[in-house]
Amino acid sequence: MTLTINGTEIARSIRSRVALRVAETAATGQQPGLATILVGDDPASAVYVAAKRRAIRQAGMRDFHRHLPQHASRSEVAAVIDELAADPDVSGILLQLPLPAQLDSGPLIDRIPVTKDVDGLTTASVGRLARDEKGLRPCTPSGVIELLDAEGIELKGAWAAVVGWGALVGRPLAQLLLRRGATVSIAHEFTADLASVTRTADIVVVATGVRGLIGSEHVKPGATVIDVGIHRTPDGLVGDVRTAELDGIAGRITPVPGGVGPMTIAMLLVNTLRAAEWGSARSALSV
Repeated sequence: MTLTINGTEIARSIRSRVALRVAETAATGQQPGLATILVGDDPASAVYVAAKRRAIRQAGMRDFHRHLPQHASRSEVAAVIDELAADPDVSGILLQLPLPAQLDSGPLIDRIPVTKDVDGLTTASVGRLARDEKGLRPCTPSGVIELLDAEGIELKGAWAAVVGWGALVGRPLAQLLLRRGATVSIAHEFTADLASVTRTADIVVVATGVRGLIGSEHVKPGATVIDVGIHRTPDGLVGDVRTAELDGIAGRITPVPGGVGPMTIAMLLVNTLRAAEWGSARSALSV
């Protein structure tokens, strides 16, 4: 029988622990705060930012938000980032992506200090992960690791297939799994004979953005399947995995929704708390 991994419940537990720690730090006069920057009026981005801000407030953190117009210039966005970077009350900064077409996200993200990079996307943060140095890790890959740990799935010595090569999930997740002693294969939607890569894996994580890419032919009996994809359909949300086909084949599987999604926001809270706790050491961490 395939067990469903309850990401909502695991995320709730993490958020509760964060809130307790925030209350402790607030009692000493140090209250973490997250600054979210939204440029433009993309409806999906507005919903995501609203959810993050709500979670921050529920955890007892301070909510610093900046909303810039759709046609904001690079210098205007950069000035806001620089202002927040210099503010000691701001523990973390999150620039919501995607940005409007006239803005290049890379240079703007790199203006965020590595100690406030709660998304783990700056060049400095990516480098620290690659070199196994202290730093803030991307939220979704970190959430996947937390899910696996919560389920008691042994990573050391496990064979993991990461299907997806993106900078947000696939590549950082592969590095996190390697750090934990897993043997990792990286594939994607263009991999020839994808099943030959995934079928031998104990853990299959799918983050391609291709609806229904993975089915019963890709998964060995008893494997754990983590579905990072999310797609809106007339019948509701679905992922990159054809979940119904894996019932009775996979040992454990994450649902969509209610699997990885809640973990991303939970790990954003964790990163904001860590950034606040590392605040006194910012000069040592800065690059």
